[in-house]
Amino acid sequence: MTETIISQAEKPAVEKSDRPSFVHELFRRPAGVFGLVIIVILLILFIFGPWIAPYSPIAQDIKHRLEPPSAAHVVGTDQLGRDLLSRLIIGTRVALGVAFPAVFFALVAGTILGMLAGYLGGWVDNALIVVTDSMQAFPSMMLALALLSLLEPSIQNLILVIAISYTPGYARIVRAQVLAIRESQYVEVERAFGATDLLIALRHILPNILAPLFIMLAMDLPTAITTEAGLSFLGLGVRPPTPSWGVILNEGFQKIRISYWPVLDASLILMISTLGFTLFGETLRDILDPRLTGSRRV
Repeated sequence: MTETIISQAEKPAVEKSDRPSFVHELFRRPAGVFGLVIIVILLILFIFGPWIAPYSPIAQDIKHRLEPPSAAHVVGTDQLGRDLLSRLIIGTRVALGVAFPAVFFALVAGTILGMLAGYLGGWVDNALIVVTDSMQAFPSMMLALALLSLLEPSIQNLILVIAISYTPGYARIVRAQVLAIRESQYVEVERAFGATDLLIALRHILPNILAPLFIMLAMDLPTAITTEAGLSFLGLGVRPPTPSWGVILNEGFQKIRISYWPVLDASLILMISTLGFTLFGETLRDILDPRLTGSRRV
């Protein structure tokens, strides 16, 4: 009898140790590894961009404008003779410098609003539903255009507008998760032992909704990057001469009949960066979502 109890007590520990780690699961998926490599390269460019760029991104050389790739300018020059490689590298700082804080602020604001609505219910829940439904009735790009038309184009306002546009999605996800968890048996036990609502929310509800939030965060980053590029392309985001990918696209389209290199270079880096974040986000979803992996993972 004693041996049976001991073996049963040791069994979960053995199963837990045999469970593949997150890193192991990640490296089993080539698409996730490719996405991670792209993200690491972008982060390196984001941090060390000014030292990696071979030229100043705003230095003009009219004599060598709209040149194709050469030994001096690896990916060519734009209509003012500025080195496109340097502008694309510094543009990484703009793209990630807008996307990361915008999505993070949306995550924080959406989590707070969703937890309040899902846990308190009543008129707070009804008010959140009305506001989020009204905001999500517009595509995120259209909502951002409407908000930016009321504000002065700048990086700070661009971050604010993208964060506001993405907050309803996080609020609805968090609300749905809280509604499913707040009536759980272990939450009822904690409540019976006198635990406060704040303690229950922070200790039991919040840790259980972090996985889908991080998955959504990874999936929203490429969308935020393309939103920034699109708004800058339309002249409502980053203003020239700041080397945003959207600005490079806008300036390149004006001279596309003479040289297509600015449009091609900016389009490729935008495509590769969004593809990397998308593939990594999908891999993260496959690993962390029990409904897709077939196993529970904390």
